[in-house]
Amino acid sequence: MKGGKGEEDKRGKGCGLVELSLALKSFSSFSPLPLFPFSPLFPLIFLTLLFFITSVVGVVTGSNSLITVPAMFQFGIDARVAVATNMFGLTFMAVGGTLPFLGRGMIDRKRLPLLITVTLAGSVLGALLVLVVPSRAMPLIISFAMIAVAAFTLLRRNRGVIPPDTQPTRATTCVAYALTFALGVYGGFFSGGYVTMLTALFVALFRMTFVEAVSTTKIVNVFSSLVATIIFMARGLVDYKLGIILGLAMFAGAFVGARVALKLNNIWLRRIFIATVLALALKMILDFGFSILD
Repeated sequence: MKGGKGEEDKRGKGCGLVELSLALKSFSSFSPLPLFPFSPLFPLIFLTLLFFITSVVGVVTGSNSLITVPAMFQFGIDARVAVATNMFGLTFMAVGGTLPFLGRGMIDRKRLPLLITVTLAGSVLGALLVLVVPSRAMPLIISFAMIAVAAFTLLRRNRGVIPPDTQPTRATTCVAYALTFALGVYGGFFSGGYVTMLTALFVALFRMTFVEAVSTTKIVNVFSSLVATIIFMARGLVDYKLGIILGLAMFAGAFVGARVALKLNNIWLRRIFIATVLALALKMILDFGFSILD
């Protein structure tokens, strides 16, 4: 399970990826491995179940990678291989989460072509370039960004719940597309928290309801994950044996989660979104604090 192909110098090309991976690795203090020391299949079973469960919830909330990638670290998987293989699985998840929404009239088809275009451009840039933000600070920045997302959602109680009477202005729309591109850069690099912030962006600026935002982000994320995955594959960083197993688990989890989401109204989707985002943000802040104390 330590997979990953390619020479070490090949892996070293993604310096920002290495730093961000190590930063997240240092924040993860719990390892389930000692609980089952005599079961060689436990790591695979544990990760498969974890990826399935997080995908069920992650269809609505996003941020799977903030849980799944650190879990992979705990089983000795190389940091760069973990990030790349997780991205490989996210492509399966995005497809599985998209299928139940097709033909339901909930996807913003008018904006979708431009959203995909700016996301593709951002994802390519994100997967190729080293992030200019200090990598070790990134998890903490993501935590506060998600708290801000939750705060906005709490303060604007009707946003995303009741369809708006008016459409966003041209200036607001331009800002929304620019931010979609910026998030695409980050999403192509790592993806932890990407869909969460993208969902909030669609609700806040494009004035989509939660179900519209959730369904639209699923299609956008297919392209974001796929582009980044192709680049990681070219670098020889994807563990295909592990990735296919986890990818299928994520596909199934996302499909189930999307079917459940279709049965929930916007109020319940909002509640699930806020609760999960706050829990993940607080977890990351606590992990950051423990990493400083260590």
